[in-house]
Amino acid sequence: MKALVLGGGGREHALVRALSLDPGVTSIHCAPGNPGISELAENHVINVTDGLAVTELAARIRAELVVIGPEAPLVAGVADALRDRGIPVFGPDKAAAHLEGSKAFAKEVMEAAGVPTARARVCRTAGQVSDALKEFGPPYVVKNDGLASGKGVVVCDDRARAVAWSSRSSSTVPRCPCSCSATACTRFR
Repeated sequence: MKALVLGGGGREHALVRALSLDPGVTSIHCAPGNPGISELAENHVINVTDGLAVTELAARIRAELVVIGPEAPLVAGVADALRDRGIPVFGPDKAAAHLEGSKAFAKEVMEAAGVPTARARVCRTAGQVSDALKEFGPPYVVKNDGLASGKGVVVCDDRARAVAWSSRSSSTVPRCPCSCSATACTRFR
């Protein structure tokens, strides 16, 4: 089997390594990969959030399985583009990936399904952030809505830091393609 792994971080390196140990895998490709991955797979430089570029690469190398590691290509609908071309892919479609792409949406789904989760407020203005921080009190937990590569949350006792993070999160952190622009303030109770 010829496999293509999308991504270039530690998670994707682990996926490539695991695939390299499978005797049924005859070749491994990775996009974009990294120098460590290149010891086990052939790297390809493409934009992994571009469904057309990914499907063209998968077709050109005759990938029999594409494994999508990072969240951004999933949220961008790359798995959908691959499936539309009949290329087997491991990863959720764009609609399901929205759970990862939007913390506010994930909270809505969890609440609707009765899944236990921390209380949260979705804030779109500085006044709403101030009200939420006052309501929840320290320790403050402020999360970005949207993709943040695991760096979208701050937990602190300092209100000024929480306010500053909420301002940062609404202006400099990549947003979910659904156009959510919220900062979710939560407190675990």
